[in-house]
Amino acid sequence: MPSPDIITLLQDAADRIADIPRADLQIMLRRAALMLRNSGSIAFEDDMEEALRDLSGEFGKTRNDMIRFIVREWMEKNTYLPVHHLDEDGDVDGSA
Repeated sequence: MPSPDIITLLQDAADRIADIPRADLQIMLRRAALMLRNSGSIAFEDDMEEALRDLSGEFGKTRNDMIRFIVREWMEKNTYLPVHHLDEDGDVDGSA
């Protein structure tokens, strides 16, 4: 099971603030501040922003999640990243 991300940890801490040790809260806040300090914004032309907005709504993702999804797909299709194949004999969720 993957470890929870900083956003999940902060939300959980906010829900039970009285139970969080001060040292743990300081660590979480420092990590969040570092992430905010290092985060950048990507600006696109108006037509690309509109397309991203439409796709985000269609997929139910945020703008940044949509950008990550598009970049990952492009990198996989152009062999910069390994493609994750589904096992033909494995179980799948849902139905066809």
